[in-house]
Amino acid sequence: MQMGKASLRFEHPAFVASWASVAGKKEGQGPLAAGIDVTEQDEMFGMENWEQAESAMQKQAADLALEKGNIHRREVRYLFAGDLLGQLIATSFGTVDLEIPLFGLYGACSTMGEAMGLGAMCVNAGYADRVLAIASSHFATAEKQFRFPLGYGNQRAQSASWTVTGCGAVVLECGKKAGNLPTSHIAVTGITTGKLVDMGTRDSMNMGAAMAPAAWNTICQNLEDFGVDVSYYDRIITGDLGAVGQKVLLDFMKSSGHDMAGRHMDCGLEIYDRGEQDVHAGGSGCGCAAVTLCAHILPKMQRGEWKRVLFVPTGALLSTVSYNEGESIPGIAHAVVLERMEV
Repeated sequence: MQMGKASLRFEHPAFVASWASVAGKKEGQGPLAAGIDVTEQDEMFGMENWEQAESAMQKQAADLALEKGNIHRREVRYLFAGDLLGQLIATSFGTVDLEIPLFGLYGACSTMGEAMGLGAMCVNAGYADRVLAIASSHFATAEKQFRFPLGYGNQRAQSASWTVTGCGAVVLECGKKAGNLPTSHIAVTGITTGKLVDMGTRDSMNMGAAMAPAAWNTICQNLEDFGVDVSYYDRIITGDLGAVGQKVLLDFMKSSGHDMAGRHMDCGLEIYDRGEQDVHAGGSGCGCAAVTLCAHILPKMQRGEWKRVLFVPTGALLSTVSYNEGESIPGIAHAVVLERMEV
């Protein structure tokens, strides 16, 4: 059912069948370590270069999500996946052996929300019984592409974030498969698709400021479309605004009549301990929201600690070309309504 200007409420929600996360050594030293399925000490993942390492991480997360759900890859109709690299090379090389029809996605750090939203639409419409949503990032591949080679040893601004080395994979399935009940109680019951918001930010070392207005726009649109207020959700969780972006978002929301203090969380502030780990403003990258979803959010919902969550991965849609040509940095945020259902 269409809701308002940009949202959908699903008549046939897509249930979360299984999930898995794989992350690097630094992420394994953070607050979410116990929930991460696999923490690799070798950030090369046994490969010859950083890009191959990210591909290997994607393949490992996908295989593990399928294994945990006792699902064969032939039972998955479509794959929705993406990363931060040009031409989505981490995804194209990482998932080729799965032999699952692929929709390659680029929403920058919002990609996990985009993947889950499109996958849930597909399941709800009856176009697929099962889909797989994946998003990944790697600190070294992101630094190499967007900032400086690691050997350069450049000084980082305090507003800068630390790209997460990690991948999250989620299998979504229809409510009933061959007469069986869903394997989990968590379902995607609705989505709000974000629009591009560009307020003229040009500082590539302050992604939080670029993305916060988009998060504000999408969250407000969700509340308007569904006719609810922030108390409708146990948590409203953004992707990777970090400390700077979170303050901007909370100020924007309060000016719009929505006080999210005590109800908002940001994956970039959850995945690292900023007091003990040198990550400046917090975590970022496609893997930030994806790993936090699989290592923290879904387990809490499965245990019944949270009943309803608005998951809002955020993305800064810049490239090295656009930045070097002096363009501003548009932001986008996609919202996914996650609910614990009684089945």
